[in-house]
Amino acid sequence: MKSVLRQASGLLAVMLLAATVPATGFAAGPSDTAPVLFNAPEMASLIGDGARYPMFAKELQRTRKEVDAAMRAGIDVPVPKDPGGGRTHEQHKRNYTTLYGAGLLYRATGDKAYADYARRMLLAYAKLYPTLGQHPAAKNEAGGRLFWQSLNDAVWLVYSVQGYDAIRDTLSAEDRKTIDDGVFRPMAKFLSDDQPQVFDIIHNHATWACAAVGMTGYVLRDPAMVEKALKGTDLSGKAGFLRQIDLLFSPDGYYTEGPYYQRYALQPFVVFAHAIDANDPGRKIFAYRDGVLLKAIRASVQLTYDGYFFPFNDAMPDKSLRTDELYQAVAIGYGVTRDPSFLSIAKWQGRTTLTPEGIEVARDVAAGKAQPFPYASMLLRDGPDGDQGALAIMRSGPGDTDQVLVVKNTAQGMGHGHFDKLNWILYDNGHPIVTDYGAARFLNIEAKDGGRYLTENQTWAKQTIAHNTLVVNEASHFDGKVKLASTLAPKQVFFADAGVTKISTAQMVGAYPGVAFRRSLAQLEIDGLAAPLVVDLMRVHGDKPAQYDLPLHFAGQIIDAGFPLKSNLAERPVLGKAAGYQHLWVDAVGTPDAANARLTWINDNRFYTYRMLPPAGASVILAESGANDPLFNLRREPVLIERVKSAGDTTFVAVLEPHGAYDPSAETTKGSTSRVKALRHERTADADLVSIDLVDGRTVSLAVADDADAAREHRATIDGRAVSWKGHFGRFDTPAAGAGARP
Repeated sequence: MKSVLRQASGLLAVMLLAATVPATGFAAGPSDTAPVLFNAPEMASLIGDGARYPMFAKELQRTRKEVDAAMRAGIDVPVPKDPGGGRTHEQHKRNYTTLYGAGLLYRATGDKAYADYARRMLLAYAKLYPTLGQHPAAKNEAGGRLFWQSLNDAVWLVYSVQGYDAIRDTLSAEDRKTIDDGVFRPMAKFLSDDQPQVFDIIHNHATWACAAVGMTGYVLRDPAMVEKALKGTDLSGKAGFLRQIDLLFSPDGYYTEGPYYQRYALQPFVVFAHAIDANDPGRKIFAYRDGVLLKAIRASVQLTYDGYFFPFNDAMPDKSLRTDELYQAVAIGYGVTRDPSFLSIAKWQGRTTLTPEGIEVARDVAAGKAQPFPYASMLLRDGPDGDQGALAIMRSGPGDTDQVLVVKNTAQGMGHGHFDKLNWILYDNGHPIVTDYGAARFLNIEAKDGGRYLTENQTWAKQTIAHNTLVVNEASHFDGKVKLASTLAPKQVFFADAGVTKISTAQMVGAYPGVAFRRSLAQLEIDGLAAPLVVDLMRVHGDKPAQYDLPLHFAGQIIDAGFPLKSNLAERPVLGKAAGYQHLWVDAVGTPDAANARLTWINDNRFYTYRMLPPAGASVILAESGANDPLFNLRREPVLIERVKSAGDTTFVAVLEPHGAYDPSAETTKGSTSRVKALRHERTADADLVSIDLVDGRTVSLAVADDADAAREHRATIDGRAVSWKGHFGRFDTPAAGAGARP
């Protein structure tokens, strides 16, 4: 779906209607063929005005170039054969973007050549589609007809019905009936009545299908089709578009499958919602659930670093706000809210849409009305009621190179979820530093299993060892079973997002029988340090002896290890046999102590030191992904694994410190050694104390209480000094000898 025309997808269909809208939900007017998904006169009048604004003019030029090239190539509607990435797959994708673009250009320019091209292509589909059965490359019950999965068929319909709507009033009655009955009615029936197992589930595949069927219903003047899209095949409201909104978003606008799929699912949500708003404004769809769809647009932007989505769950790490779904969402969001911060996102994207909303974006960007998007630390709750954990985002600032600590304490995320409760990632200095693998997939690259999710997505990417969280006895959380994982979510115990100390605490019970673990991750700003320190405190309670592994996946070149390592030079053993361990080569093993348990690496021009306080008897494994991968499907990435065999209860403590700078041009290095001298931990009756001793004599101590009662007072002693605090945490900074203490 990389065609430049997709940026305009869906929005043509949802342009504002100038006419009044009757209670039936269909635009008033004398003709049953005039466009119902957009206001054609408004579009025609705005195009001339919009061409004055550079962003819009470029979009029009881009669309012309794409559609004109397709027209020169001629009509190509092949019999479906290939999976994702194959020739027929890609041709049908090009066709739906071209159909949409041709309809758009006809309305924008009045050139009937575009309408005629769309007509001829749709007649070719009307001849082909009735002959099709299940796609030959389909692999499951959700197989499509034009594509290997019906999801792609739904996407085709979302785009194509909008292009059809744009040119439908130019057709003869005979051609209109041929296309209605040969393409759009049977496709809508296939996606709904013939596949209720997809249409009536709560999932992004169903969202696309509902949007496709509902928009087709508007175009074909079929109220029953629209109601089915809104309420499910049995019209009970237990499924359908409205129920999707109810169950897939949290009250904060977080989408259950994670940031990557929030990006993808956002398109059918906002496009169909805008069509509903145009045809049935009485529903007040953008106010539904306290405006959750508008919250979802804003949350999608917040779920990025330097514009790239946090790669949790099944995610491609290269997806950014420069994507068709977000071009549309930003334009729609701005059209509904007039929020000037959306304009700054459009400027970053460098794109808008060929719609009235797109013209408004381009016009107001050109007028200098953009304001910075308010990137901020925040807690995005998960679950329909916001009680199924959360995603905690801690930002040291709003800039593209400021540090961002993200803690994944969310629910499973259905089939696209990974088994990694209380996982975390870190961005700093413009780069991912503590990383998440995301999905094992080469999207739409035919040679890699037709672009589908690879076997290694199950055997590696979803497994817990592929993430930065606790692994017990070399088994993944919930033993890698989605149904079980979907019944249990972490508890977000506490979150603080203000000041020089930001902290998230969450607890997971049930990921392993008899095991509970609680994790606090804090971002500490300290005077004189280049970037905040990250403190990681994990307490594990188990009812029997077990092996605990705590991996840290990082990006960079190892510079120095503070402890002796036994390296595997002559051979490269594999760490384990299953649950992802079979994909790890062991490069070296060491047994550190409290004084030397550190590893330093470099990423770009900054150094990072990870300092641990290892439990008694712990070892450290340095490994790399890629073992047992004969087809080279996995990226080769380093990981540090802290391992301890415990009687049951264990505490892991670590601090990650960014420091120093390397200038390859000047060939200079400064601050390449850690400014942390020592790391200490003490357990009191009701709290944990983590103290960080700096080389300049200062000490920064973080006290984390077991409870989150804001009124409860806690007391402890740090280096012989009595301290107290109220609430979940306290911070105590002790200056170097001779200076005054600061609480």
